[in-house]
This record gives sequence, structure tokens and C-alpha cells, in this order.
Amino acid sequence: MDLKSLKTFHRILSSGSFHRAAEEMNYAQSTVTMQIQRLEAEIGAQLFDRTQKSVGLTEAGRVFYEQSIDIMKRIDQLKSTMIEVAQAESGSVRIGVTEPSASFRFPAILGKFLNTHPKVHVSVHIANTPILNNLLHTGEIDIALCSTPEMGTSLFFEPLFQEGFVVLLPEHHPLSEQSTISPEDFVGQRLLITAKNCPYRKKLEVVAQEWNIPLNTLNTLEITSMTALTSYVEHGIGIALVPRIMTESPVPGTVVREMGSHSINMTTGFLYQTDKLPMLPASRALYHFLKNELLTSITP
Repeated sequence: MDLKSLKTFHRILSSGSFHRAAEEMNYAQSTVTMQIQRLEAEIGAQLFDRTQKSVGLTEAGRVFYEQSIDIMKRIDQLKSTMIEVAQAESGSVRIGVTEPSASFRFPAILGKFLNTHPKVHVSVHIANTPILNNLLHTGEIDIALCSTPEMGTSLFFEPLFQEGFVVLLPEHHPLSEQSTISPEDFVGQRLLITAKNCPYRKKLEVVAQEWNIPLNTLNTLEITSMTALTSYVEHGIGIALVPRIMTESPVPGTVVREMGSHSINMTTGFLYQTDKLPMLPASRALYHFLKNELLTSITP
């Protein structure tokens, strides 16, 4: 069945005449008449009652109209879907990512995504969760992969996985002889910590309080870069609690120990604005791709 003729049929009914349909579709009226004649010949029935001055349907025309409404809706839906697919293949997306995902997870996933979506332009903003929260509010990024934001945010947080922590020690450190590390072992050691506004630092403060070993009672040294912690441990400056993924590739001059029964985990997930849903096609494509890759690659 010719789709142009079907579209013309519905336009005649919505506009109320062959003449107005021709004007709206930028056709000559003879073209509209010819398309309807071709459609009638194809289905083997007369659709319009030509004995009336106004547009009227025959019984066959009424049945054809009712049965073809769903076809027209499906055609419109298909067009919209194909437009979205095209936009998803060539749009742009601004994503914010926190460490350690920004350095240890996202690059490989982004590489795969760009291989399958070569025309999508992606910009990556690396910052901590509070900053990414603000950037979402101001519309400077479209979506963020980060830790759980503080209570009170108007954004929606979708948890994805738990970020586990381990203890990183200089290889000749006295605690390296132990198979696991307990909270009491941090007393008397120089503990390397991140900046005050870092969610990982705040998590450590909460956990230390639960251990009855407040962080401010320990010998700490602040390193504002999460990813730099491994280098400072490597050079024997102190010990650090770091995300496990940062130690999956061996760090020279260091050893890794578990926290035993005192494990530490932080939730990581997507943060976005609900009032901007549904996401634009490119953002939605990256969101689904990233979500699938993370859920299939991270062992619970």
C-alpha cells in the first residue's frame, strides 16, 4: 500500500475537502485525486461518496479509516523513533564523573561507546559529588556518575554499585605482615586522607566515629587528590584507605590488605534532573550504555 496515498486520505478527512488537503500538502488537486483513485483501485473499493458536495465516506471508507488509524500512529511513531536514533548517533552529551571511576572505569567504557557512536560528541567533567551536583543544577552537565549526594538535593540519584575500600600500605610497613587490618591498627600510623569536601573523606569520618576512633585523633595528612594517594603510599609517606579498583593494577612498592569484618563501601550511581526527563537521545544512549557496562563488569 502506498503510504503517500494513505496519508493523503487521512489529510482529506482532517481538512474537510480535497482542495484544502491539496493546499496543506502542497500538492496540485489533480495529484490528490489521482492518489485517492490509486488507493481505491488497490483496495478494490470506493472510499469517498462522490454524490455528496461535502467530504463523505462510504461504508468501505469508514471501515478503512477506522482500521488505518493505528497504521498512521505507528508510522508517526516509527518516524519519531528513527529521528531519535539519528540524534543519538550524532548528538552531544556532557557527563560529570567522580574519581576513581573517572580514571579507572570510565575511559574504557567511553572508548567502547565512541566506537559504536562515532558522531556523538562527549565532554567529561571530573569533580567531586558536591560540585557535580551544582553543575547539574546550573545546566552545565547533563548527567553525573558519582557517590550518593547529601540529603536535600532536588536531583534524582539512581544507585548502581558499591565501591569497596582496601588498605594500601608501603611494602615494608610493619602492618604489611598482617593478613587483615583492624580499626585499632590505624592508631599511631600516618593516615593519608582526601580533602574535607570529598565524599570519601566524609565517609571515612563517619566510619571512624563508628569505630570510636575519631579521625581528628589520628595522625593524618591531607592529600586533595584521590588518585594521587597511591603515589604517596608508594613513597612511604603513609597508609591510605582507597577504593579497591585503584589497586587492581599493582602499585609498585605497596601491598594491599583487607579490612576484614570492618569493610567499607560507598554507593556509586547516576545523578540527574527529573524535570529534564526524558533525556535527550545522545544522553540517553550514553546512560544506557554506561549502565549496562558497569552492571555487567562489576562483581557484586
